[in-house]
This record gives sequence, C-alpha cells and structure tokens, in this order.
Amino acid sequence: MALQDKYQQLLNTAKTVGIANLQVREQDNVLYIDGEAPNGTAKDSLWDIYGKLDPDFRSGDVVMNINVSSMAPGGKAKVTTDKSNLNIRKGPGTDQPIVGKAAHHEIVTLVSKTNDQWWLIRTDAGEEGYAYAQYLSPQS
Repeated sequence: MALQDKYQQLLNTAKTVGIANLQVREQDNVLYIDGEAPNGTAKDSLWDIYGKLDPDFRSGDVVMNINVSSMAPGGKAKVTTDKSNLNIRKGPGTDQPIVGKAAHHEIVTLVSKTNDQWWLIRTDAGEEGYAYAQYLSPQS
C-alpha cells in the first residue's frame, strides 16, 4: 500500500481544514506533508487524525512540517533542563534518533511548533531537529 493511500484521511483533512501551500511527497518510504495551517486548531486536527491512524506514532513513516501562521518562526527559546543537555531528535518522539544536543541554558531558535510537546528548533551551531517543549522557555 502506498503511503498516500494509507494516510488518505490525513491528506483529506489537511485540505478540508485549509492547509495553505500543501505539499505532499514520498521519499525513502516516508510521507512528507508540508504547509501552513490557518490556526492551531486546524493543525491539532491533523495530529488527531494521525494519532488514530498510528496510535503510538511508531510507524515513523510520516513527517508533518505544518506551521501555524500565528506562530513566530525565528523566535528564541532557552533550554531549561535541570542540568543536562537537551536531546535534539530527527522527528517528534523519544523513539526518534538523536541528531544533536542543545546545552543547558542555551538559547535556540524556534523553527516551528510541531505540537504542544515537540518543537522544531535550530541551535546557533546550525543543528536542527525536534526537542521536547517542556524543556524550552520562550524568550522575548
């Protein structure tokens, strides 16, 4: 089964809720969905559908790069771990491989908020990936 067929409900929802600049592509057995949501509710609806199709997010065959227009990409966040470095991962989830680390109290750049738990960030050294939002505090 092709990934677009497997996730047809997710793609239909993306169109229904008004994801702008919607781009869908398959590469290396991963379905990439890119676009801009009109609001957080629209983006949440996509994650709700995805959660029903892959309840434990174990397949690892979907990457959603959906930004919410009211989120401010380029904003800064401070790493607020207790003492240790913050893992930066390939995708949103602890099952994803670690691709870098952000130091305790380091200021990073917010690329996008994937959901309430995972944010796509970039360090000053250029490492980019997903970090657990609980350990990031927005900076003004």
